[in-house]
Amino acid sequence: MGLYRDEGIVLRTHKLGESDRIVSVMTRGRGKVRAVAKGVRKTRSKFGARLEPPTHVQLQLYEGRELDIITQAETIDHFRAIRDDLDRLTRAVSMLEATDQLGLEGEPNAPLYQMLVGALRALAGHSGPLVLPAFFLKALAIEGFRPVVDRCVECGASDGLVSFDLESGGTRCVADRRGPAISPEALALLNDILGGRLGSALNVDPSGVTTEVEHLATRAMEHHLERRLRSIEVLHRG
Repeated sequence: MGLYRDEGIVLRTHKLGESDRIVSVMTRGRGKVRAVAKGVRKTRSKFGARLEPPTHVQLQLYEGRELDIITQAETIDHFRAIRDDLDRLTRAVSMLEATDQLGLEGEPNAPLYQMLVGALRALAGHSGPLVLPAFFLKALAIEGFRPVVDRCVECGASDGLVSFDLESGGTRCVADRRGPAISPEALALLNDILGGRLGSALNVDPSGVTTEVEHLATRAMEHHLERRLRSIEVLHRG
């Protein structure tokens, strides 16, 4: 046991006792870490505001038997543009919730961490609705569950793809159709997102096709997690 430093994104917090909080952080070097921030609920706390989702922070922690203890916290990025926009904040919370479910305590996952940081930066600079579904789809790919969107998962045909089947993890052709229908426009967007052309996908004008992609990506993530994302319900109510 001893002191160590790492950087991370604050995923969530909850109260502990009268003045402390338990903070869950997705870190660069140690995966998901749960640590106690002592006294942060007091008005004189030096770093309470720095440990609120979705802040990007540099931390110093003391390694404990069950929970680590945060001894220093310095802000790297507050993501002010996200905090000041309810729609963006809700989408950010959905990213944090999914990451919290995907990440494992004490198991480094640098690709997922980098993906989360990049997605939050993209969301801070771009209010378009495709940032969140793009994060879901690319996070699934990192975890080894990349949706198949360029061929039929049953026969391998690359033409006539008309549906997306969650159970088999990808698109299907007319002959092997199963699952909800997918439009050619949505299919093109999925190929852009997963094919390294995210920039062009994010510049698509909001329309029904972006809603279709968002719905499909959310269902794919929830299917993988085997649970509903509570933050998505808030987003849709908004």
